[in-house]
Amino acid sequence: MEPSGVHVLVTGTAGFIGYHLAKRLVSRGYRVTGLDSINDYYDVELKYARLEQAGISSEQIFYNRQVSGGPDKRYQFIQLQLEDREAIFDLFARSNFDVVVNLAAQAGVRYSLTNPQAYVDCNITGFLSILEACRRHPVRNLIYASSSSVYGLNKKMPFSVGSNVDHPVSLYAASKKSNELMAHTYSHLFGIPTIGLRFFTVYGPWGRPDMALFIFTRAIFEGRPIEVFNHGKMERDFTYIDDIVTGIEKMIPQPPGPKHGWDPEHPDPSGSTAPYRLYNIGHNHPVRLTDFIGAIEKALGKKAIKKMMPIQPGDVEKTWADVTSLAEDFNYNPSTSVEEGIGHFVEWYRSYYGI
Repeated sequence: MEPSGVHVLVTGTAGFIGYHLAKRLVSRGYRVTGLDSINDYYDVELKYARLEQAGISSEQIFYNRQVSGGPDKRYQFIQLQLEDREAIFDLFARSNFDVVVNLAAQAGVRYSLTNPQAYVDCNITGFLSILEACRRHPVRNLIYASSSSVYGLNKKMPFSVGSNVDHPVSLYAASKKSNELMAHTYSHLFGIPTIGLRFFTVYGPWGRPDMALFIFTRAIFEGRPIEVFNHGKMERDFTYIDDIVTGIEKMIPQPPGPKHGWDPEHPDPSGSTAPYRLYNIGHNHPVRLTDFIGAIEKALGKKAIKKMMPIQPGDVEKTWADVTSLAEDFNYNPSTSVEEGIGHFVEWYRSYYGI
């Protein structure tokens, strides 16, 4: 599969991971169509700034109008909501996508406690639009975002894709588990090859303002206290954006088939007799929150004012990705240390905000 002959739809390209993936794929020679609703869950100007980096100006953008970006016009962008089913179907009908990478979602665990309907609309109804579009207009591969949040109450470490994930602790997590079940149904019934990726705390330049790295960096710069939940005893498998993008890029030309030796009497949740796979995509190296904050302080050259807080509803104490299957199937090898990755983020932050 030569990149120049492959048309990839990447949803969520005004978002953090989608922006970086689209940029990488265009640089590799793929034809890319980016899609995003550009909702106001966080700073819309940051979303427009990401699109500007891809050659798409905010003045060009109107709902359901496709525009070109970049000097060679291999990047197209369209503002659409996934739940706008007929518009999604029309886009697929005229575009002949070879591969779909669905990263668009209503993100955030805490936001799901107060705005549950947004998660049903985008993450469930919207994902159904993508599955139905792939059914009507078959693609070679559908890669979609799940989340480490699906592990919920599970405390068996490291988290394995072979483990039970039937005890989510937020509606966000439940919506992502639903995506995995929906994908399997469409893989089984209609032969759509699907790969679900359970992301583990992705960070880096152009990251989300609602994530800890962004929140802590801004507060420390401004001399404000930071809220450290679970009294700093949280651990996260922080994964740098370039490692994530490299992993996804390797999957694009390699759609899954039925899992060899899959046993229906002892079913492995990570595969099936259908062309279906689930993978953890993380760093496989959990970092204590206090150490993460220490790395930010070092990069900034400034100490944080810490306000210790109890754990919040919907949060889990620790995440740790077992990436064995991803390493075996795609030679996935995340290599960016937290210190290096935070350094890149702080450098970007200073440049973007002119500090």
